[in-house]
Amino acid sequence: GIGGLTLATALARRGHHVEVAELRDRLEALGVGIIQPSNALHVMREIGVLDECLAVGFEWEVLTICDPTGATLAEIPQPRMGDAPSNNGIPRPALARVLADAAVSAGAQIRFGTTIASVTDDGEGVDVTLSDGHAARYDLVVGFDGIGSPLRRHLYGDAYAPEYTGFANWRVTLPRSPELTGVLMSAGNLRAKALLTPISEDLMYLGSVFAEPEDFRPDPSHAHEQLRERLAGFGGPIAEALEQITDPAAVVYSRISQVTVEEPWHVGRVVLAGDAAHASTPHLAQGAAMAVEDALVLAQSLDTADGVPAALAAWEERRRPRAMWVQSLSRAILKQETGTPTTPEEDELLKVGVPGAAHVLVKPY
Repeated sequence: GIGGLTLATALARRGHHVEVAELRDRLEALGVGIIQPSNALHVMREIGVLDECLAVGFEWEVLTICDPTGATLAEIPQPRMGDAPSNNGIPRPALARVLADAAVSAGAQIRFGTTIASVTDDGEGVDVTLSDGHAARYDLVVGFDGIGSPLRRHLYGDAYAPEYTGFANWRVTLPRSPELTGVLMSAGNLRAKALLTPISEDLMYLGSVFAEPEDFRPDPSHAHEQLRERLAGFGGPIAEALEQITDPAAVVYSRISQVTVEEPWHVGRVVLAGDAAHASTPHLAQGAAMAVEDALVLAQSLDTADGVPAALAAWEERRRPRAMWVQSLSRAILKQETGTPTTPEEDELLKVGVPGAAHVLVKPY
């Protein structure tokens, strides 16, 4: 995953012995593409892969807001963190290759086709046995193992199962329109929004969020038609993109869930990070950014703290407020955009808005 490989690179570059347990049998990444906002690109620079990310992605600076007909309402320049670019769209498989190559080049070992079978923390170290039989003792075990985190279940049982928000994300990769040089968001009184995001010189993706029953799944033979039905009220670039979708298998459907681990994210020398600890809705495009920030700050905390327990306490003190703010505002935006009632606390958060959030998140973390 994105966070785990970022941490592997950051630690290995600092001279630590690092092993990555990867469940899949080979390097691959599910999904379509993601946005790397400036704070995520700042991390990529810090671990030495910024140029590689920009080379395989699509750098952009302006968010364009349209009404449902496609008429432009606003063009909003995006802020930068330091000298990192404002944003980069990138295919997930391309990002996985960049990060894996960086981790291996730095000296990390990736063990494919395996996961943790047992963990025993005696306070001085952690004895781990993997599902392939490999066993070793480590100073630290970090679970960047996603929203369904087995390591979270090991620590807390079913106390923090993913919570379905009632909404799902529909996405499909398409050839990039030459006119699309940044994210275009089309929204209005349809209680829906659609986005076009460039992710390389040749590709973009269309994404949209809708309220869906928890047990709903698109029809494998008609998923593209079901998406068209949901976006039937949109014109302009969104309608043009929809016309290109002819293969139902191209449609990627994912339910939007979130996780909030209220207890400490670390127990002894075992720590949860990224979506395993604080999965958010995608409305600020900050899920992967929060994961890579987690990774870099953890490496920095290990640099400066006196021992692993002190480093984990310092890391969580820095990370929890920022990650929880992103989660809370992302959920509030989802509710606002879909006409769901919001709480007074969410109303206060919504005064920041998406453009304001971008300026908050380019401040040092």
